[in-house]
Amino acid sequence: MKAWRVLLALSFVLLSGCLVTFNEPIPTNQPAPKTLLGKWTSKDAWGEPLTLQISRRGDNAYKAVATAKGKKPETYAFTVARHGNRWYLSAGVPKRLGGNFLIGGFEVIDNKQLVIYNLDVEQINQALKNKELSGRAIEIPEENGQGVLIDSPAARVLAYLDDPANSDLFIEVARFQRAGK
Repeated sequence: MKAWRVLLALSFVLLSGCLVTFNEPIPTNQPAPKTLLGKWTSKDAWGEPLTLQISRRGDNAYKAVATAKGKKPETYAFTVARHGNRWYLSAGVPKRLGGNFLIGGFEVIDNKQLVIYNLDVEQINQALKNKELSGRAIEIPEENGQGVLIDSPAARVLAYLDDPANSDLFIEVARFQRAGK
């Protein structure tokens, strides 16, 4: 797994060489919970320490600075939205990976744990097959892999994501602990 991929998965989501992207970000509708802000820690797949510093950068806009041992910090801008019982995050994908937007989920548990969720690629592909969403397969240049680009309007994407029948659509990709004070 490439270092940038580990850092991005911490915050927003890449898994198994497959990337689900969207033409539109999720529209923001309220600020993130204050408990999202601050410093979080975890370990990568090799047991090396990871930190994630999340701060506000504007109205409903946030910045995550991810740092892995021996690597330069990487900064990611993202927005958040709450729909139903879920918090979503949306971030731009680097041009070198096709651009567009990622959509993930997150929850803060007891102000002590931050859990980041990614969309299950197999279920998204099934939704395309069943015409619940529209989109197409894409090549991911630097990954030599396949991805999926969803071109459904944001309202349709949200209706699909919020549907209780799709509650297992998100899979956990990272879990952080609140850093000591």
